Amino acid sequence: MSVHEECGVFGVIADKPIDAAGLCCRGLYALQHRGQESCGIVVNDDGVFVSHKDLGLVSEVFTGDVLSSFPAGTMAAAHTRYGTTGASNRSNCQPIEVNHQKGHMALAHNGNLSNAAELRSALELNGAIFHTSSDTETIAYIVTKERLTAPSIEEALSRAMKTLEGAYSLVLMSPQKLICARDPHGFRPLCFGRTDDGVYVIASESCALKAVGAEFIRDVEPGEILIFGRDGVISRREHCAEKPKKLCIFEYIYFARPDSVIDGRSVHAARLEAGRVLARTEPVQADLVIGVPDSGLDAALGYSRASGIPYGIGLIKNKYVGRTFIAPEGRSDRVKIKLSAIEDAVRGKRIVLIDDSIVRGTTGGRIVSLLREAGAKEIHMRISAPPFLFPCFYGTDVDSDSDLIARHRSPEEIAAMMGADSLAFLPVESLCELSGSRDLCSACFDGRYPTKIPADTRKNRFEQKLSELTK
Repeated sequence: MSVHEECGVFGVIADKPIDAAGLCCRGLYALQHRGQESCGIVVNDDGVFVSHKDLGLVSEVFTGDVLSSFPAGTMAAAHTRYGTTGASNRSNCQPIEVNHQKGHMALAHNGNLSNAAELRSALELNGAIFHTSSDTETIAYIVTKERLTAPSIEEALSRAMKTLEGAYSLVLMSPQKLICARDPHGFRPLCFGRTDDGVYVIASESCALKAVGAEFIRDVEPGEILIFGRDGVISRREHCAEKPKKLCIFEYIYFARPDSVIDGRSVHAARLEAGRVLARTEPVQADLVIGVPDSGLDAALGYSRASGIPYGIGLIKNKYVGRTFIAPEGRSDRVKIKLSAIEDAVRGKRIVLIDDSIVRGTTGGRIVSLLREAGAKEIHMRISAPPFLFPCFYGTDVDSDSDLIARHRSPEEIAAMMGADSLAFLPVESLCELSGSRDLCSACFDGRYPTKIPADTRKNRFEQKLSELTK
């Protein structure tokens, strides 16, 4: 089983033609941590859509020659992807483009619909022909269907939101408007800002606003639709407060960049707090606290400050290797070359090792081995998240609990398997201390799902059908 995180969306709109593709490329660089499988940009040149999408990192897909081939445009939508529903192939690259009776549309989506299989089946039975296995195409179909009778694209989107369930932060582009929307639960982050020269920017995280010189204005509220166009910025709020807010807690623990602020809470501050809570609830006698780069470093600093145990750098990350938790292929090989231990720092010492999560335990076991080989005397693992026990239907590609090690083994058993002297997790009841709010989705830790659990939980149903037909 491979575990992926979700995606990043980005959009820009100006009152005159600009280098929209260049701005989007810079924004996607800042969101690269949210998706390393594929990326795409669609530029609106006076109603004509020009696009480029492909598998690979932003630097690989958007070379200088590719960027120079884009025309100037007044708006653009962009996306960087990890597949949660649908395999990694070119047909699933986003933004998805649709030509319909009332015009064009480009759609970029972050999240995962919990009723995707149900909606797609109904569309197929009514004659819809799908070209991808992504649930983003399902959203595009439903919006397009509503647009045929709706007076505007934003009204079509609002009607579609009555049907969609689960997580979706969207950037939608029509010939005249750029629109963004966040699902009524607000599972995934979305915010917008403005540059000094008046360009509005929409992004999954505030770090991407800073990357293009935009000042953060605010987060898009759960259920809100924002329309950017000739009439300025218009907010539609008919879906706000329809459902309880449930931001994914894993955004603070792992997904987001530490320099981002999500729903008013600094990701860096949330991770520091996780470390402080661990030091208070799971203390241990040790000589040094180290973190697993990158998302374990802030929590390690928090643990050190709260415990009084010195903080140090004990692991060095190869910056040219992607994140192993979400790497689509070759995960075990990447772990071997991703990290190395600093022998002078850890030799003969009792180490507190802080990591952000344990999914299968293979990565943690390899890191423990690295530190043992470097001469660490004791290794006490502390995890800045609770045990990962349940599947996620909202954007983290864990659709089965069969490979979740904490579901089947105690912390003592996991520690023995990984070769650690001890192992402890963040208490699930302390999660609200990280975000400063109880309005969180922590279903992957406690099994309390905000939506109905889907009957069909397979994320790659389309590929499975093809596989069955070709056997």
